[in-house]
Amino acid sequence: MRRTDFLLKSICCLFVYALMAWNPLMAQQDVRPDGIQFTRQAVRRFLFDKDLSIPLSALHPSEIIGMPVMYPTAHRRTTHASIQTTGNRLSLQSEKISTTAIWFGGFNPFATYTIDLDSCKGEGEIGFEFSDEQLKNQCTITAVFDDHIMVDARIKIVKDSITLVEKSIAFNPGEKNSLQGKIILQMLGSGMVLYLQHNDLPKPVAQCETSEYLDLRKMDFIHSFQSRLFLTLEKGRVDIGKVDASLSSGTGLADIRAITYENGDPLLDKGRLWYTMTVRGRGLPHPMQGVFSMSPSVFDIKMEGVIVFDRQDGLLRNEVASHVFYDRKESVWRGLTTGFSAFANKQEKKQLLTIESKQDPRFGFSIMRATPFGMVGDYEDPHILFDAKAKKWRMLTCTNEKGYKAIMLESDAWNKGYTKIAGPVANNSTGTSIQKIGNQFYCFSGSKDRKIYIYTYPDLKEAGILKMDLPPWDETSGSRVWPNVVQLPEGYPFRYVALMMDRFNYPGLQSPNWTYGALYLYHGNH
Repeated sequence: MRRTDFLLKSICCLFVYALMAWNPLMAQQDVRPDGIQFTRQAVRRFLFDKDLSIPLSALHPSEIIGMPVMYPTAHRRTTHASIQTTGNRLSLQSEKISTTAIWFGGFNPFATYTIDLDSCKGEGEIGFEFSDEQLKNQCTITAVFDDHIMVDARIKIVKDSITLVEKSIAFNPGEKNSLQGKIILQMLGSGMVLYLQHNDLPKPVAQCETSEYLDLRKMDFIHSFQSRLFLTLEKGRVDIGKVDASLSSGTGLADIRAITYENGDPLLDKGRLWYTMTVRGRGLPHPMQGVFSMSPSVFDIKMEGVIVFDRQDGLLRNEVASHVFYDRKESVWRGLTTGFSAFANKQEKKQLLTIESKQDPRFGFSIMRATPFGMVGDYEDPHILFDAKAKKWRMLTCTNEKGYKAIMLESDAWNKGYTKIAGPVANNSTGTSIQKIGNQFYCFSGSKDRKIYIYTYPDLKEAGILKMDLPPWDETSGSRVWPNVVQLPEGYPFRYVALMMDRFNYPGLQSPNWTYGALYLYHGNH
């Protein structure tokens, strides 16, 4: 009997242990995303935020020792302005008309250029000159001033020593705007926007397309151009606190997607989640692909880099709405992006592109090679993963069929041969993504219906609506946001995190204007 009792106790213990191990697994499998409650934690709109910006070059007057070598100066007229550095100011003064160009860095057509202007007296122009050494090709953008008032904004473009355009680009020529504070030039690859800022939000005062005259995205220009502070001055004096160039957060951040591994797991590196986000500037093709990171338990957004894309045609392109993943089997960074740069050239067609890089593209200014793979048309927001059970690459994206609708595709290869296996869904769909909840994959999308829809994977059957308090929209704004739900490993005070954006465009820009939005952080629990 004692032996029998011992065997029975042993079997009972094994059963209990098995039940303990089995229950969490089953509980995890039973989790449904429509049973998670998301609660808003924080919100911020990052506007050319200095804490997020990545420095490229700068002229700090207080650091200058040996200015002719550090910051070579070119005088473009017979009369030379006098130049002095006193304390933290760079001062230029001239009684007769003079034109001065002071070098302060290389050139990046996706950078934000800023002048901190302390004071401005007299008449003239102040801004930026981007050119090669011989001035054979150049683009000059300036604010025209009369004392402390900007009265116009102008652009001059020279190609092969021929002036192609020299005109006003101000929204309202003759309108008087205070020129004290900051002059901000946001270069956007194929276009630009000029802002003034003085004790308020940056105010857009001018915009222009440049690629129709001189395509500054060409690698030849990126390699050969220099950036200069440009100043024409007559009977006046200008005092400058600083000039700099940086990769900036722009006027809004959108299209938020977690960077993942090839199997869809979120990349949790150095204790931080990593995201691609669109850095907004104007409409299309002006946004840029930014890379950001965040510690999941707090709201410490950090801008890590900007990715541009090389299609082997001599241009660097600012595609966006990308999904980047690290393929551990091949030790290479890969993904998909949406070819919005086609809007800068009427001969090109919008399409999805595969992207690849052996170098880690998350940091600084990075280039990923982009390749067409047959997905030509109005496709957006692709998300890709390798399904080990199906032994297939699966792609969730949306296509414009009387509004954007989610579809599922699959292929034996990550970069070709995709065929549709599900969809389109009935509902409007944006920000399509595949995320694991428990041990099951689900598909998510925003919509114009003020709902975030949940679908089963991979057949895209409706599986509920995401529950959240204080959603990132109201009755006056759009609701086609990116859900961006991420499941965290055990050890965090919550199991799910969602980083979303709103769709409030930046005021004052001329259309097309897609410059949303602010970032909203949500924590989720069952």
